[in-house]
Amino acid sequence: MKPESTVDLDPRDPAFFNTPYPSYHAIRARSPAFFWRQYGFWCFAAHADVMALFRDKRFGRQILHVATRQELGWPETPTHVKPFYDVEAHSLLELEPPDHTRLRTLINRAFVSRQVDRLAPRIETLAHGLIDGFEAQGQVELIEAFATPIPVIVIAELLGVPTDMAPQLLDWSHKMVAMYQFGRSREVEDAAVSATRDFVDYLRAYIAERRKQPADDLMSHLIAAESEGKKLSEAELITTCILVLNAGHEATVHAIGNSVKAILENQLDPRPLLADPPQAELLIEELLRYDAPLHLFTRYVLEDLEWNGIPLKKGEQIGLMLGAANRDPARFPNPDVLDPTREPNPQQSFGGGIHFCIGAPLARLEMRVALKVLFERLPQLRLANTPSYRDAYHFHGLERLDVAF
Repeated sequence: MKPESTVDLDPRDPAFFNTPYPSYHAIRARSPAFFWRQYGFWCFAAHADVMALFRDKRFGRQILHVATRQELGWPETPTHVKPFYDVEAHSLLELEPPDHTRLRTLINRAFVSRQVDRLAPRIETLAHGLIDGFEAQGQVELIEAFATPIPVIVIAELLGVPTDMAPQLLDWSHKMVAMYQFGRSREVEDAAVSATRDFVDYLRAYIAERRKQPADDLMSHLIAAESEGKKLSEAELITTCILVLNAGHEATVHAIGNSVKAILENQLDPRPLLADPPQAELLIEELLRYDAPLHLFTRYVLEDLEWNGIPLKKGEQIGLMLGAANRDPARFPNPDVLDPTREPNPQQSFGGGIHFCIGAPLARLEMRVALKVLFERLPQLRLANTPSYRDAYHFHGLERLDVAF
């Protein structure tokens, strides 16, 4: 391995996770494919590599369907985290075909654009209601007061879970998602397992009630699929509900927060853009490119191969650097400039290939409607201080967003 290919970079260094883009540029200029010492695997920072790797079927989210733990030299899953991984094993996000295809087909209907577009009036009403609650104060912390409630409530309603459970769902979700942050501790693992058990118990009881009283929502649709036999097991049903709730809000909360920060720091007036649908679409894509809420996504190598001269062994992981790919000057002219007219804009924030984010149409709609209402209602919106990001890499979202208006 060439020395310039190895990168020593602490994902928990505030200087990095607050402003990762200079590091990405320096790494890419030296070696767009690099071995990240702290993670212990090869990572790819060039847009062309990331886009191609997402679509290459020699890489996948799952490995134990083509190799045993013994073959890979893996130890058994530690007992204390097994309940978490037993649930994750049924996750759409962690599966390959044919199980992935079967599960994705079942839930895709709820997230196609024509279904999602019907939610616009509800999102608009939610946004107005939240602003009504804090407008008179003249200032607010926007992540908790605005960016978080919208996607949480929308996804709960879409799934068919009571919205008064939102605070509890958030708590469980945050504890589970923390398992994917760099440098997790035993305390984080124990909290995730406890949250997983509580989440599963709640959903099992709620699903039992829902079987008796189905409604027009995704959970009822999934229950019907389960009852038809072999389409969905109860374990898959529960894990799918957890995934929809967790993935359905986590990234969108921070996509909204990062977008507001980017708009304000760049002194952009988004109102005329958001009022015009084609321009609004371009703006949302550019905001997602400019400061993505997820910066790294992993894949397993499914067979021995070589990628651009790098030998990769079956069972190894690789990292696809979404945040770096989105700022690659080889693909995006002036990548560090927020350009709301940028076109084409093949940003990689939603991933690609068969694991392309199923909730992308909903996330885009929530961003477009929420930002439009926010800036129309609060045209004097400004940053009250310099926002800082959470120590939660590979997630990239704000700790808080204090604004005044």
